[in-house]
Amino acid sequence: MINRRALISASALLAMPSHGRAQSWPTRPLRLVVAYPPGGAVDLAGRLIAEALATRLGQPVIVENRTGGGGTIGTAAVTQAAPDGYTLGATAVNSLAINQFLYRSLPYNPEKDLIPVSLGWEAPLVVVVPADHVTARTLPEFIAWAKGRRDGVAFGSSGVGTTVHLSGEMLCRRTGIQGTHVPFRGGADALTALLRGDIQLVVDNLPTALSNLRGGKLRALAVTSAERSPDLPEVPTMAEAGIPDFIVTSWGAVTVPAGTPAAVVQRLSDAMRDAAADPAVQERFRPTGNRFLGTTSREAMARAAKERPMWEQLVRQSGATLD
Repeated sequence: MINRRALISASALLAMPSHGRAQSWPTRPLRLVVAYPPGGAVDLAGRLIAEALATRLGQPVIVENRTGGGGTIGTAAVTQAAPDGYTLGATAVNSLAINQFLYRSLPYNPEKDLIPVSLGWEAPLVVVVPADHVTARTLPEFIAWAKGRRDGVAFGSSGVGTTVHLSGEMLCRRTGIQGTHVPFRGGADALTALLRGDIQLVVDNLPTALSNLRGGKLRALAVTSAERSPDLPEVPTMAEAGIPDFIVTSWGAVTVPAGTPAAVVQRLSDAMRDAAADPAVQERFRPTGNRFLGTTSREAMARAAKERPMWEQLVRQSGATLD
């Protein structure tokens, strides 16, 4: 016999507006998928974001590292999850605006299968050279030195098609340096080769290079942000170093699968903006070299859309491909 009271209760739940359901969300722990290994810049940012969201949503946010494929495996896992607000992604710019131009076939469409709920973090890149192997103390000095080398210079990166790789390509093209790209399995390996003098240059993520810069093993020649970094206030911007219109930052967003209710997206965005306005949260981020960001979903989408043409051009010019 059908329970009439149960039928009425189910009908009432289905009829409940989405904002009503969102008010009761979340009722269990959330999962934040980080598409990169533990200890890296994205992982550090993701774990701090997870803490900030847990405080504001009243539920634990468990970080899960799903690595491989330059971020594609973890990002695909987010797109394939149930769109119920319980699976989030700490998604880097590569997965939102670069990989679609590197791979012949991606397992997801970043413009259709993901919703960026908020920008999450941002850091400049920094042009670094090994202090023990390169005497240049300014970017113009380095350019002149590099052009005087018969075989040019070797510049390293954390992998083909990364922001580090494409920014290095951009620097060489803009300055006329003969540069040979040497990809490594990660940022740590690239820096190890740089410190040994095996390569002469990396345009690296600031969080990755910061400890060696503070220790004096690396020398910073310029940062790629529009303004100087508070972590390296004495280091000029690219424009100040003589290369205008060279503004590149490493950034990421908190994402959810397409189809996630708008009210849940809004609540996540509100939580991110509340966290970004909290000085204590910003202070937690400061030692990593990243800045915590909180924006609307629309602003996050616009950032990715604005940058895609730049990255597409750099990928095409570099000839980089991945499969």
